[in-house]
Amino acid sequence: MAKQIEKSFKIVAPGGQATPAPPLGPALGANGINPGQFIQVFNDRTKDLNGKVVGCVVTLYKDRSFDIEIKSSPAAALLKTAAGIEKGSGVPHTDKVGTVTADQVRAIAEEKMEDLNAGTIESAMRIIAGTARSMGIVVEG
Repeated sequence: MAKQIEKSFKIVAPGGQATPAPPLGPALGANGINPGQFIQVFNDRTKDLNGKVVGCVVTLYKDRSFDIEIKSSPAAALLKTAAGIEKGSGVPHTDKVGTVTADQVRAIAEEKMEDLNAGTIESAMRIIAGTARSMGIVVEG
């Protein structure tokens, strides 16, 4: 018989370097997961990402066991790294804070392809370019 799912939730943490300190520890504890046990499993599975922010879907079962599904980094985090900026613009339509090339957008789209709702790489690139525009990043090319 399959395990009964109690709840499922999403978190974002640095790969291979997560700690039980806030905000991760309290979020896990509030959902009934032992933070120390989760951190050990999470860091082991993401050790090759070394500090890169990754998303994670956590499924908690009735018997207090859990499964972790590692997702790709958020598009905003990848765009900030590609553009070399700390944060997006507060007024993205008037204040531009950085630029990325079409090749960088393609690389990000290829990395996130399995997590995006896109049939082709071109449509995935349009999704990433839209995220860039909403952050005040100019896409060149």
